[in-house]
Amino acid sequence: MPYCARGMDSFSSHRQAATARLDPASTAVLVVDMLNDFCTPGGLMVLPGSAALYAPQRAVMDAARSAGAVVVYVNDNHRHGMRCEREFTKRDPHCMADTWGSQVVDELSPIDADHVVLKRRFSGFFQTDLDLTLKDLRIDRVVVMGVVTNICVRSTVHDAFFLGYQVVVPSDCVAATGPREQESSLYDIGTHFGVVTTSAAVVEALLGGAPIANDVDA
Repeated sequence: MPYCARGMDSFSSHRQAATARLDPASTAVLVVDMLNDFCTPGGLMVLPGSAALYAPQRAVMDAARSAGAVVVYVNDNHRHGMRCEREFTKRDPHCMADTWGSQVVDELSPIDADHVVLKRRFSGFFQTDLDLTLKDLRIDRVVVMGVVTNICVRSTVHDAFFLGYQVVVPSDCVAATGPREQESSLYDIGTHFGVVTTSAAVVEALLGGAPIANDVDA
């Protein structure tokens, strides 16, 4: 569904219409924080409905691997014994290193060919080696999916855009803290930072080269 149901605001209307193409050789799928603490019953900070993301995310990852694109897991992972853990000034402690809560959910377990990047802030790029890893892999476009749309996904999307990557976000592969936050974040991403689409469109683009239209332009 397009994220412009109430009409484009006058400021955002001054945008460039956007489409995207996903050359598998230069594309990475970033899987953000699909971890037990956020997604699995018994986790420390479970987001309701996150399990609904598993099937479309698997479809995207399967297509990426089949086409020769890269899959990178970008995982929250906090060290024990920090005197001032910045995220914990705003959120309860979570995803502590070497705990079940910091592990990727079983339904989306990485395979040997995948890459894993650990982060200690909301953005996957902030003082991690994600940008260096992608550059070494000759990646210039990223598909970002995971939780939470309005926190870690959005922060990662912003930094990806600032660093020059083409950004695609499949709306059925991300979940926010509520419907308002989901709609607002996807609208802003599609208007200012990248292209918002669906998992089916990403799969078609990876396997068949089809162009991806931006939902906010629909």
